[in-house]
Amino acid sequence: MTVDGAGRMPPGPADEPRDHTVVRRLTRAAAHSSALLIAEAAVLTGGWAVLVDPLAGAVHSTPGSAAPSGVRGAAHPRAHPQLTVRPVAGVVLVVCPGRGTAAERTALVAATVADLLRVQARRADETRAAEQRLHRAVLRLLRDGHHRSALDVLGGTDAGHATVYRLAGSAARTAHQALWRALRPGVEHTRVLVCAEGAELAVLAFHDAPGEPHPAHSVVTRIAEQFRLTGGAAAPVALDLIPAAWAEAGRAHAAPAAGRLAAATGLGGHDLLRVVPADRLAAWSAAVLQPLDQEARRILTAWLRTGSAQAAAPAVGLSEGTVRTRLRGIGPLLGADPGHPTIAAQLLLAVRACAAPAPPVALRPAAVPAVPAGLLSADEAGDWASALLAPLDARLRIALRHWLGHRGRTAPAATELGVHRTTLGNWLAECGELLGVDPRSVTVRTQLRLAVETVAGPGDVPSGLPRRGGRTYRAPQR
Repeated sequence: MTVDGAGRMPPGPADEPRDHTVVRRLTRAAAHSSALLIAEAAVLTGGWAVLVDPLAGAVHSTPGSAAPSGVRGAAHPRAHPQLTVRPVAGVVLVVCPGRGTAAERTALVAATVADLLRVQARRADETRAAEQRLHRAVLRLLRDGHHRSALDVLGGTDAGHATVYRLAGSAARTAHQALWRALRPGVEHTRVLVCAEGAELAVLAFHDAPGEPHPAHSVVTRIAEQFRLTGGAAAPVALDLIPAAWAEAGRAHAAPAAGRLAAATGLGGHDLLRVVPADRLAAWSAAVLQPLDQEARRILTAWLRTGSAQAAAPAVGLSEGTVRTRLRGIGPLLGADPGHPTIAAQLLLAVRACAAPAPPVALRPAAVPAVPAGLLSADEAGDWASALLAPLDARLRIALRHWLGHRGRTAPAATELGVHRTTLGNWLAECGELLGVDPRSVTVRTQLRLAVETVAGPGDVPSGLPRRGGRTYRAPQR
């Protein structure tokens, strides 16, 4: 004897509820949520039921293991004659009755569920304009650094982190409506904000923890591909750091080709958060940040992610001068200078890592080695850095190293290298193309800094820059 996903026995021929009871049970379930409606449909037919969105895939499934079968049935209904497939309100209902369930009962359940889904869709259409205005208002509050006010508007949420997506393109308005329909089931408990302003589409997906994947990611990726949008995604951040993530996602979405979604980190498998074992990274991060209280960590994180005190100030709700003062106090606590490019890169890696219990003894950051020995051995760090920078020749590697040494400022780096700012800008663009990253991203810059310092040799200095006949590059000023 089998049981359903909720632990209930499927109804048999002798104890099947009457038709009016079936309708009543489905109506009560629909009043609660569409997920419960699908679950009740599975119970009443003694089999499984799945609600499929063409873009999002399986939206609700009872039991969960039936989701792949439901998606296949929705895509190719003629190949699965045993299934009852009903397109309704932009989604597809797929029901597979159990053995012994009468065809009339399956038809009644499918028809009733379809009607109830239409009613839910009409109600959603009636409230869509108001909900979209609410989403825009909440997103603006979060973007401006007023996360507590945003949570008050939402009525509270247990999510502590969020991922920001920003997509742009001529079809952003049309994509907005498609994305809203696809993510609508996930918006019932305000787990996703979807907004369109001008030619830009913004999505903010809430997380309970920074490392967990969000189901909206695959949907946003498919929307970007279908509507030929360029998109950028920032790494998950705490809600009070959404202004920084907003800027990161904005810088990232200018880099990829149409139809692609680029991560703000942009390093893929070379990201140290993937290279270093998670437990080792978490322990090292906790030791480095151990001297800082929560407020100091918040200010440090905002400054590291935005790249300047001016940009960090609105994110933490303080003046620029106050942020600078607090940062000057953080250095002595850490026993290191956060303004040093290599130290800053290590600290950003630490704040991006998953939290771990604070150890009794703090670990002082050091500029040498660039990749701390507590994360990777010297050989492992060298292999990582060499693989990441393999596409760059000596000219580009030297230029990139000194530009990163000036924290991404082109003018002083060009002066030190003895080249024109335009030349350096062209070289940096070439670096971005060869590495497949956006050097303007603060997160990308910090890891590139660790990489170039790891592989740097005695010749990686301005005087070692190749000069072709003394004319291709302007000689350094003495």
